[in-house]
Amino acid sequence: MEQIKAKANEVQKNPSLADKQDGLIEREPKCNECQDKLGWLEDRNGIEVYVKCPCREQRALANNIRTSEITDSFRKADFKTFQTEDKPEIVQHAYECAVTYFKDFKDIYKERCNSIQLLGSSGAGKTHLLTAVANYLMRTKIPDPKEYDKERQRYAQVHYFPFVEGFNNLRDDFEKLEAKINRMQTVDVLFIDDLFKPVSKWHNGERIKVPRATEWQIEQMQAVVNYRYLNHKPVLVSSEWDVDGLFDVDEALASRLYEMSKDYTVVIKGDRMKLNHRMGD
Repeated sequence: MEQIKAKANEVQKNPSLADKQDGLIEREPKCNECQDKLGWLEDRNGIEVYVKCPCREQRALANNIRTSEITDSFRKADFKTFQTEDKPEIVQHAYECAVTYFKDFKDIYKERCNSIQLLGSSGAGKTHLLTAVANYLMRTKIPDPKEYDKERQRYAQVHYFPFVEGFNNLRDDFEKLEAKINRMQTVDVLFIDDLFKPVSKWHNGERIKVPRATEWQIEQMQAVVNYRYLNHKPVLVSSEWDVDGLFDVDEALASRLYEMSKDYTVVIKGDRMKLNHRMGD
């Protein structure tokens, strides 16, 4: 038992040591500056001062990106790769809205209107633009609400929630439902992608769009959005529904989202052949 405690203490003091059955073996440290100790003591005029290693920032950012649940391919999305050439004016407007929102974020993220909605036609780039916003925000520093020092900042935490796949995962892992809903409520920025994704059905001899959402799913979304509304926490929303369509699904939820994003809401409508990038040559 004493040997186990000694090994544990040694690893705690030096994270560059890995535990193995035949004893402790040293692995190559990720940071040559601090040897993965995240900092060091430095003598300054006879006083020992703890100095944080720059790798702490790099690790915090890497952890932020990993826990966002944004996929590897989506992490490459940015404003530079978004194509507006030969696209309708409304697509350019959506692009400008997303860029403006990101630039305004640090000034508005605690305000009532601190969110963004890109709504309407499928394939027009709504997810690309909001993913770009999310990717930039994860590299943006905001005041740390857990710290007494008001000058202390940390990277904004983002959580990506694709509506259909996200609820499939919640259903398949019901034991973790409470923890996942809590994460969606409390994370700095929540990105809801494809909210109330529509599905086509025949009704009275014609094909209509209806929301792919159960009462239970709407209730969970109500709980998430209402919490974020009351606590002034930003939401990024993409949806194929326009504002009226979201109101038809659930007026209370839609009205909160609109109040939170009315300065940064764009509804993309028009010729789908021109709007949908997947329909191009």
